[in-house]
Amino acid sequence: MTKYHSKAVIVDGIRFASKHEANRYRELLLMERAKAIQDLKLQVAFPLIKKSAYGREIKYVCDFCYYEDGKLVVEDAKSAITKRNPVYRLKRRLMQELYGITIKET
Repeated sequence: MTKYHSKAVIVDGIRFASKHEANRYRELLLMERAKAIQDLKLQVAFPLIKKSAYGREIKYVCDFCYYEDGKLVVEDAKSAITKRNPVYRLKRRLMQELYGITIKET
């Protein structure tokens, strides 16, 4: 059980933090098989702040990333509660500022 009361789910030997994330994975697999998206990857890390004397590296790890119509899509399966998490909101902003990537929230 997590702090947001989601239950972990295992699909294809992969552990997902929630049923919602596992279901989205299944949808994306179907989309990839139908050639609507390409190069589906899970848990891709994006460095936000390098390691320094002040602490360890800070990174954002997305749930999924893939290409759709030749454009990189970075996606997170989020509930309404987790979208309000201040750490997530800061990392979402840094992704936009540093990489020009708007995270797709599903």
